[in-house]
Amino acid sequence: MAEKFDNLEEHLEKFIENIRQLGIIVSDFQPSSQAVLNQKLNFMISGLQDIEKCRQQLHEINVPLEVFEYIDQGRNPQLYTKECLERALARNEQVKGKIDTMMKFKSLLISELSKVFPEEMAKYKAIHGEDAPS
Repeated sequence: MAEKFDNLEEHLEKFIENIRQLGIIVSDFQPSSQAVLNQKLNFMISGLQDIEKCRQQLHEINVPLEVFEYIDQGRNPQLYTKECLERALARNEQVKGKIDTMMKFKSLLISELSKVFPEEMAKYKAIHGEDAPS
């Protein structure tokens, strides 16, 4: 997969350099440079075709829109990944806390119900195969 990105990066760099050179030629255009201008335009067209071929190889890659927002804001797109991981970790801790609380509640509930309804809770434990809560 990395070679596909490297290939795209190489084509983009060549295209950008060609556009830069094209800008220089156009900014100081002389009728004698028409042939060079035509050549650079043809290179630009072939560069776009090469980029299109690379795009077809990478069509299955999805980039979240938030990454583009980060780039538009001048922020490093890797911060998006970092912040996503931090949010996932925080959410994971919240869910773990809820699970732990529910497990404690279940244990306390079974314990209290065993005091009030010992026969029914013995049947419940036999059916569910649960040991006495600790």
